Amino acid sequence: MSFLNPSNGAWSILALLVALLLVLVTFVKFTRLWTVILIALLPILGVWTFVKAPEWGLWFPKDVSTHGAGMDSLFNLILWMVAITFVLTEVGLVWCVFRYHDKVPGKSLFTHGSHKLEMIWTAIPAVALLVIAFAQIGTFKQIKFEDHWPTGGPYSKDKPIAHVIAYQFAWLMRYPDANGSFDSVDVIESPFDFVVPVDTDIMFQLKSRDVLHSFFLPNLRLKQDAVPGMTIPMWFQATEVGEYDLICAELCGWGHYKMAGRLIVKSKPDYEKWLADKRAALKSNGTADLEAAE
Repeated sequence: MSFLNPSNGAWSILALLVALLLVLVTFVKFTRLWTVILIALLPILGVWTFVKAPEWGLWFPKDVSTHGAGMDSLFNLILWMVAITFVLTEVGLVWCVFRYHDKVPGKSLFTHGSHKLEMIWTAIPAVALLVIAFAQIGTFKQIKFEDHWPTGGPYSKDKPIAHVIAYQFAWLMRYPDANGSFDSVDVIESPFDFVVPVDTDIMFQLKSRDVLHSFFLPNLRLKQDAVPGMTIPMWFQATEVGEYDLICAELCGWGHYKMAGRLIVKSKPDYEKWLADKRAALKSNGTADLEAAE
């Protein structure tokens, strides 16, 4: 186990050391030296955390979707850009503290700044934003654009696997009857659990009954606001059988914390069996539940 792994309490020791440096900066001589050391620790610890984060599991959870790799690449691109900017900024800050700490006798020089410098630090972020804008087009086109939605499989925009409904404070998944209708009495309802087959293009409709919610599957890198009055088509393909978090990523009220659902990915035969059992239980008029209880 690494000494600086957050799980072994080393971060508590580092926090105490930083607090001690703050005390030294405040009450002890050689203030400039301690200030420089304190500020220099920020990029050092920041870069160290950046390097070790994948090993410690501080980034996203395991990817189990077909388009997760593209989202992770985009995340890493932005992370590197921010990390480089952070380090350069902190190095400049440390140098300014060390270089301009002493008071210089004489009259201060007032300036309105440099037009050339302002153009430079405006152009650089603009170029960075353009890089991000063009880099994300391919990934988001695959997920969001209608001409890239699945059409050849069992589910499509007009024939979704389910309607996913968000409301305060729960998730409700409505599966169609055997004829594909969502309006009959034989619609299957599954609170909190979104059950899907593996290795299948899953198309569903996202809705909200009341306020703004946000459908978030961290393991599938999929996130979309559920907007009242709108029906939003979404799709994904899960590549591994298992159970994964389904959460609401939008503060939707006092019971926001209750919206902890599950994405349950089953093998195709297991999914068909689950669906058949649900339909049989629905048509049994409760007798199946009584038999199970006995």
